[in-house]
Amino acid sequence: MSGFGPGDPFLADCPARLAVELIADKWTVVVLAGLSRGPVRHGELIELIGGISRKMLTQTLRRLESHGLVRRRPYAEAPPRVEYELTPLGATLTEPIHVLTEWAKANGDAVLAALDADSEPAAQHG
Repeated sequence: MSGFGPGDPFLADCPARLAVELIADKWTVVVLAGLSRGPVRHGELIELIGGISRKMLTQTLRRLESHGLVRRRPYAEAPPRVEYELTPLGATLTEPIHVLTEWAKANGDAVLAALDADSEPAAQHG
């Protein structure tokens, strides 16, 4: 028993755990951060998010849409245009993501230094 009570994120069938797993995905936070600026097109997100492939962005957007965090808005135009935006539920993550991003900016160098320090002995023995 973890002591969290109802909505315990340690329980496999808990909705809170599903939400944590969704948010903890490699690309979710950066995609949601990109969408926090307002409606954007797929290509704009590709330019904004370094290192994500078109396929991975599409998969991430579809997953976030299926979980109610992102809305896909197609426009009846030629050529076709689609924009993505946060739903009201997705917008509730804007502040926590901002806090996490600020933490990452403040502590990213320390995390990399710890990673480098941890990998040095292995490199010396290998």
